[in-house]
Amino acid sequence: QVQLTQSGGGFVQAGGSLKLSCTASGRTFTSTYTLAWFRQTPGKEREFVASTVYSRDNLYNAHYHDPLWGRFTISRTSGSSIELHMKNLSANDTAVYFCAAAASTTGRSVDHYTVWGQGTQVTVSS
Repeated sequence: QVQLTQSGGGFVQAGGSLKLSCTASGRTFTSTYTLAWFRQTPGKEREFVASTVYSRDNLYNAHYHDPLWGRFTISRTSGSSIELHMKNLSANDTAVYFCAAAASTTGRSVDHYTVWGQGTQVTVSS
């Protein structure tokens, strides 16, 4: 089985920055897995944020929810770890952020992902 462990997040004032980290582990995990970030606010569906999709030769392509491009940056720091750097945060970014993994997908739907992290609260004060 694959497990995802998240860290980071917390409380920040509007205009500030935060970093989230996620590390995958487990016997069946490989560096070709897609690792992604989603976020969710109460009463709303879980929303795609960004993903890293294996390309070739240990290279990955980054994909973003278009409105977040430029403020959010996803990095594949190793075959099993990702980071999400968030800047110029606003109250609209307040949510629980989830790391997700899938054996092979370029999808942005929650249905494409089979493993989820525990979730990390990000709160931005206005």
